[in-house]
Amino acid sequence: MAPDQMIELRIHGRGGQGAVVASKVLAEAAFLRGRYVQSYPDYGVERRGAPVVAFARIAEPGDEFFVRQDIRRPDHLLVLDPTLLTSAPVLSGLKPGGWVVVNSPKPPASLEVPGDYQVATVDAAGIAVRHGLGSRAQPVVNTAILGAFVRATGVVELDALLEAIDAEVPVKTVENRAAAAEAFEQADLGS
Repeated sequence: MAPDQMIELRIHGRGGQGAVVASKVLAEAAFLRGRYVQSYPDYGVERRGAPVVAFARIAEPGDEFFVRQDIRRPDHLLVLDPTLLTSAPVLSGLKPGGWVVVNSPKPPASLEVPGDYQVATVDAAGIAVRHGLGSRAQPVVNTAILGAFVRATGVVELDALLEAIDAEVPVKTVENRAAAAEAFEQADLGS
């Protein structure tokens, strides 16, 4: 990350998938590497399966920020539920060239994402189920999608992400670390 640059992220998911925890873990990973961070949710209707949005900001030391509003022009997006790509305006405001990292077993080119964005996919749901995170019907995909995001963007290193999982995910920590590492390796970054 270049000096004088703040990275803003928006995470779209559904209640129970772990979007809020994902924003906290990513912020913690950046914080562990000496960066300024901010992480917060926008719940809307608080129920399992309802759309949820979480946000994170990351800045280098010396680039403090005092912004306290929703992120309307994110640099990158994480999409925990691929149905949100067609049912909600998740791409709204995304800066050209930004990464869209999607929980999907499909290749990036098969998703309906405009060409001015970079797209990565990972079967985060399958990875979560293999590691016992959630259930087959409702997998908790947050740490897996973060592994793919870290691989695609390099915003933080995998080691920092794994340390942050240790700090922020007190349940099934070993399984969450394994899911993140597997997703890091399996992320499809397209061409």
